[in-house]
Amino acid sequence: MAEHYYQKDIETMPIEDMKKLQSEKLVKQVKHVYENVAYYRNLMDEKGVKPEDIHGIEDLHKLPFLSKADLRDAYPYGLLGKPLKECVRIHSTSGTTGRRVVAFYTQHDVDLWEDCCARAIVAAGGTDEDVCQVAYGYGLFTGGAGLHGGSHKVGCLTLPMSSGNTDRQIQFMEDLGATILCCTPSYAAYVGESLKEKGYKPEDIPLKAGIFGAEPWTEEMRHQIEETLGIKAYDIYGLTETSGPGVAFECSEQTGMHINEDHFLAEIIDPDTGEVLPEGEKGELVFTSLDKEAFPLLRYRTRDICVLSRKKCSCGRTLIKMAKPMGRTDDMLIIRGVNVFPSQIETVLLNEGYQPNYQIIVDRVNNTDTFEVNVEMNPEQFTDKVSEILGMERKLSDAMKIMLGINPKVRLVAPKSIVRSEGKAVRVVDKRKLV
Repeated sequence: MAEHYYQKDIETMPIEDMKKLQSEKLVKQVKHVYENVAYYRNLMDEKGVKPEDIHGIEDLHKLPFLSKADLRDAYPYGLLGKPLKECVRIHSTSGTTGRRVVAFYTQHDVDLWEDCCARAIVAAGGTDEDVCQVAYGYGLFTGGAGLHGGSHKVGCLTLPMSSGNTDRQIQFMEDLGATILCCTPSYAAYVGESLKEKGYKPEDIPLKAGIFGAEPWTEEMRHQIEETLGIKAYDIYGLTETSGPGVAFECSEQTGMHINEDHFLAEIIDPDTGEVLPEGEKGELVFTSLDKEAFPLLRYRTRDICVLSRKKCSCGRTLIKMAKPMGRTDDMLIIRGVNVFPSQIETVLLNEGYQPNYQIIVDRVNNTDTFEVNVEMNPEQFTDKVSEILGMERKLSDAMKIMLGINPKVRLVAPKSIVRSEGKAVRVVDKRKLV
């Protein structure tokens, strides 16, 4: 298909012009933060850095980092960069322990965020002739609001479904001719399962594309969703701390996600030393919000591990690309001394013909870690013959040992018996007291 852009001048801007724009914005943003955010001003003062020391993006490394711990310490108003009367909305992170992170938005912030989401929708082939079904959660979660606003900017007919009520999702998808589905990949897979159970074939539904994010997913899962729904599945990346979905998005080439770098300045650092790494090196992703007024984070450590690349893209966009995150510095499980990522479990399950509906349960008994993976059987795999189930469990456990280097206890359970989250899937239950 011919490539379309929402804001072509920015999305295809020459790289040197983009760096000049970033430098101008960074100088202005550092001044804004220093003058209006006491918490960050104190961090700068401790490091001996003043706004006049920042002349452009080449000086970014001089600024202190922010972490999620800082955001919790500053809760609720400590990182606010504008008077409360100028703020029009908040969003909040979901379900982490401790204090939630609350992010604030001026109307200007909302407008720029919606532009970023609009770029993602257009990159997935969206136009004002499309019907965009938004099945991300609405409310404090950023997913629904971001894609909803982006859909409006593009001019799509927007179906503000929110998550859940799958029967109604399918009814509206069919009756109103939804062509673009926006939701978490786990919910997209669930919708696909439900359609299949109802006897639908991919050609029976009008969907052509899906924009999926908010949780990790593998290439195997992408292909499975594409086959089940008969669509092209696009990745989208974002953080509540920086705005929400739309920080980065996939184009038709699908070799990484273009970062909206006129708004978000990206770095890769060594997670242990904080040293900035050169392009192409794997490390922790750090973002600076160049335009945010109400919640302007500088050098925020995402904990996502990935790689940045400026390799020329066939879509014509010059925006730098980030690889799909390869794990996190803070969600990696260390079990009996072995590093385990949930995405590795998912890869094994899909390779072995299972749906990615699983839950990892880790505990510590008599000073030894226990490692159990509960896996749902597909309806066609389900059997009440104990010997068959035991054989399937052994085979799956062996495959996981090859992938992980450690042998989990695999327990196969009945279809749809693991509670599904229609927002973010809860994949790990760690019962160990490790802190």
